[in-house]
Amino acid sequence: MIKTPALSEDQIAAFERDGFVHVPAAFDATDVETILAWTSEVMAMPEVPGRQWVYHEKSRVDGADLVNRIEKIAPFHDGYRRLTEALGDVASSALREPAVLFKEKINFKMPGGGGFEPHQDAQAGWNDYAQDFVNVMLCLDEATIENGCLEVTAGHHKRGLLRGMEPLTEEDMEGMDFVHCPTKPGDLVLFDAYCPHRSAPNPTNASRRMYFATYNKASQGDHYDRYHADKHRNFPPDIEREPDREYVYKV
Repeated sequence: MIKTPALSEDQIAAFERDGFVHVPAAFDATDVETILAWTSEVMAMPEVPGRQWVYHEKSRVDGADLVNRIEKIAPFHDGYRRLTEALGDVASSALREPAVLFKEKINFKMPGGGGFEPHQDAQAGWNDYAQDFVNVMLCLDEATIENGCLEVTAGHHKRGLLRGMEPLTEEDMEGMDFVHCPTKPGDLVLFDAYCPHRSAPNPTNASRRMYFATYNKASQGDHYDRYHADKHRNFPPDIEREPDREYVYKV
């Protein structure tokens, strides 16, 4: 059984002040080994309708098919379900009240995989469900500047929602100082849904997998099923798509 990480009061204060906080070595080497084994199991799960959601992309290097991310994992994997429970305790500390799981995914960023333009996660319409969210990012593979680690900017979460379903503009980002946040397996980074962030593509030969579990304050409702039903109508997993319909990923 993996151990539940704990946040210090200083780490909670940093999250509230800056909109993000890096928690090194939140999981020890034994727990990391367990979680990586679970991740291999998830990657090996058959890609079939009605199960976990798998999305693909084309390599920027050679055009090969790559897994871009897998979502909705916990209902179909006991280990990851236990992981969401452990990270839920961390989220509850950051939100200073009980938290409930909203969504979760593994971002793969395989060799040749693309990055993410500057955005706020709340741009994806999360305010239709709740108001206060925290993303808990668990590092699975070492993330470096070279392979496209997370980049964040401090304090701008306090500005609220800057725009809708499109990347942030140069005008939006005036005064923002994005800093790289390299991480090692077992590290956590917590960031607010309004915290602007981005990442570069991965031109290296090594994968850069990250697990993201997003939670909202439980007092604002449990929206896991509703969120996934809504997203499935607009952006279903690749295997469940209609061949003559175009799907566009916004942010």
